[in-house]
Amino acid sequence: MSKLKLILLVIIVATIGQQVRAQEVQISREELIALTPSWKGERFPDGRPKVPDNILKRMKKVSVEEAWATMRNAGYAHQIAEDWKVINPDSVLVGRAFTTIFMPGRVDVWKAIDSVGKKKGWRAQNSWPIDMLSKGDVYVVNQFGAKVDGPTIGDNVGNAIYAKSGNGVVYDGALRDVEGLQEIGGFTSYYTSYDPSYHNPGRNPNTMIMGINKPTLIRQVTVMPGDVVLGKMGVVVFIPPHLAEQIVKTSEVVRLRDMFGHERLRSGVYTAGQIDGRWADDIEKDFSKWLNDHIDELPVPKEQIQELLKERTW
Repeated sequence: MSKLKLILLVIIVATIGQQVRAQEVQISREELIALTPSWKGERFPDGRPKVPDNILKRMKKVSVEEAWATMRNAGYAHQIAEDWKVINPDSVLVGRAFTTIFMPGRVDVWKAIDSVGKKKGWRAQNSWPIDMLSKGDVYVVNQFGAKVDGPTIGDNVGNAIYAKSGNGVVYDGALRDVEGLQEIGGFTSYYTSYDPSYHNPGRNPNTMIMGINKPTLIRQVTVMPGDVVLGKMGVVVFIPPHLAEQIVKTSEVVRLRDMFGHERLRSGVYTAGQIDGRWADDIEKDFSKWLNDHIDELPVPKEQIQELLKERTW
């Protein structure tokens, strides 16, 4: 083969590779790792940060205000999304974000994307990401607020999501079959609206998938795959994974100090001024003794209290 033909072949292969890559909707492992450099822990095979299960479990007791304060102090001022309808409003939604982006349908682009999925054996586009979910994931969907002919989730898909993840969804768009979704016990979910219709009726696609586990926009928040989702009190907090443990520990310390302070105020040991301000050394020592005396009764894991006591110098 001549040098010129070899060069042309390389150019053709590279061009085809770029075209195929352009039609891929799933982010590569390398791209995702490059976009989440602050996370130093375990990752899923696809590159998503994998915050440990015990941190997720402890996150359920974190208040929105506690999470907000720690994130804001770390420079993350836009991580809370408001104004949702909620399935199971009395429950807390916690898990790792698995992001998906839909956009309004355009038939030529839809066909190009769908052809890549068909070659992989994938079926309907709205099921592609669901088949990739893992336990502990929260399916976070930018459905561009679509309402009429927009829902990609009803009770059948909802049951599939719950079977794969054991969790609900954060869905910026309309859900259908909400009554059926409410019957899924642990399907605590946040969504924008309800509509009885479904996406892509007939031959004219009005939604198409454009991103799986890529950065996305939910309300005013930039959400990254692997962010810790905390849904409670009608709002959703998206926590950068490298801040999750710090937020949990800070929350637990605040919770314990509040319990101690309230107990001492009720018994008249200290005044409101003493507890509401910066604690004096004798109060701090009293707090440490109180932790030791009640270590088996407190709503924070015993090992976490022991770790806290080791870090104290009084």
